[in-house]
Amino acid sequence: AWLLARAAAGRGRTRRRVARQASLVRALDGLPCVLLPDARPYAGWFDGLGCCTLADLRGLPRAGLQRRCGPALLAALDRAYGEAVEPLAWMAVPPVFDVRLELPERVEYAEAVLFAARRLVVQLCGWLAARQLSLAAMTVGLEHERGRQAVPPTLLELAFASPVRDEGHFMRLLGERLARVELSAAVIAVRVTATRVESVAPPAEDLFPEPGGTRETRARLIELLVARLGAENVLRAAPVADHRPEAANRWLPLDAPAGKPSAGPPAAPPRPAWLLAEPQPLLMRNERPVFRTPLRTMSSPERIEAGWFDGQLAARDYFVAQDEAGACYWVFRERSGSQAEPRWFLHGLFG
Repeated sequence: AWLLARAAAGRGRTRRRVARQASLVRALDGLPCVLLPDARPYAGWFDGLGCCTLADLRGLPRAGLQRRCGPALLAALDRAYGEAVEPLAWMAVPPVFDVRLELPERVEYAEAVLFAARRLVVQLCGWLAARQLSLAAMTVGLEHERGRQAVPPTLLELAFASPVRDEGHFMRLLGERLARVELSAAVIAVRVTATRVESVAPPAEDLFPEPGGTRETRARLIELLVARLGAENVLRAAPVADHRPEAANRWLPLDAPAGKPSAGPPAAPPRPAWLLAEPQPLLMRNERPVFRTPLRTMSSPERIEAGWFDGQLAARDYFVAQDEAGACYWVFRERSGSQAEPRWFLHGLFG
């Protein structure tokens, strides 16, 4: 049918329906063989053979034609005459959820907007369950007055660390976001749009649950903190290739790429769980540093000398020190070129 339509369009003739197989064969036999896309690369060879129509092409020996042109041409010819199945790639329409709810009256408070949005969230959860999908991102639009004093809609974009379809989780996040939004005008309609959905995997329960909750519960906690405090206030630590402890990490947003982790030494020296923001100078008593009580070193010195490239030179010898009560500290001794007595500092506390 596609070949006949192409031939009729090229000749300016009106298209007609071919009802019987015999009529279809007769109509196809008279068409030029170059209308078949798989035959176009061999058009010159066919002209030399005097093969002009599809009927001439079908009259050639199939074995020799396959050796010369490959199996794709014979398969296309068989599909054109209905002698082979035509594989069709069906167009899959992406699932779309975009529902608008017009409010019965103007709403000026976030609590009332949240109450109205619950109806749309319930519809969204039913739509996800019916299609076995989970939501990765959604947009909640708050429409304001139209007309001469029209105000652009307020858009609230919610992105989830892992795909979910729990109504309670949706409402908690939406409530936190609405609590931080100042409505520029009264709301007359609410629109909920699923901007990114994914196929849901069947839930798998562990025989021995992981202490501290699952990865999904931790991800939901982070999402709740981001919605309540803002993405700029919920950060994670990322390592930096710098030997100076105060410059060995930085704080990045949760969605920032972590980069390739640097390979550390096979046996890294001990590091404290709590690093002080600024090293605290220690007093000396009988040539021993004092922090509440005199400290005695429990490890050999770890020499760190870096920062010459940015003007923040650090030349130190770090030790693990212990007080009389058994508490361990991370202290360092400054290395200076002068003849003055080196100074000691407290830089970290071990748990």
